[in-house]
Amino acid sequence: MKNKTFVAIALMLLVSPILLAKDRAIDAAHSKMIIHVGKTGLFSAAGHEHEVSAPIAEGAIDDSGAGRVWFRVEAMKLQVLPEKDQAAVQKDMQEKVLESTTFPQIRFESAAIKKVADGKWSVTGNLSLHGKTNPVVADVHLDARGYTGTATIKQSQFGIRPVSAAGGTVKVKDELQIGFLIVAEK
Repeated sequence: MKNKTFVAIALMLLVSPILLAKDRAIDAAHSKMIIHVGKTGLFSAAGHEHEVSAPIAEGAIDDSGAGRVWFRVEAMKLQVLPEKDQAAVQKDMQEKVLESTTFPQIRFESAAIKKVADGKWSVTGNLSLHGKTNPVVADVHLDARGYTGTATIKQSQFGIRPVSAAGGTVKVKDELQIGFLIVAEK
């Protein structure tokens, strides 16, 4: 009887955090991600930097204590923000960089959330992009709007070769800076 009681208590302790988790849907209309694409190379002054909007299609956040976040972005929905040659950059991004028809989904799921100060966290998770999954760390803080933060990734870690022109004298930086605002539905 003692063994059955012990097993029952152990199961309750293991399952209770899962039952207490309170996922709230991410408010996609008010959440946003912006990717900063830099330039490099000998003649980088001839190139230009871009901003890319990456709207969140769906996701959820559990900020009840256990902490968890996941979201999905449709690769075809990434949009180069207005500039003079937006159409050409957009086409290259979709066809040559993201290969959006082959890899239609971008997904992030947290693995660990560590509180670093009041209202500030380090979120480690797995980002799936371009058919590869790699760990990513985001610095996150809570403000009046929601959860804001930044993360840095390298395209090459996801099997993406940064675009280059003029024999490599003008290139897109391998490193991308990602800024985000995630708002949970009430």
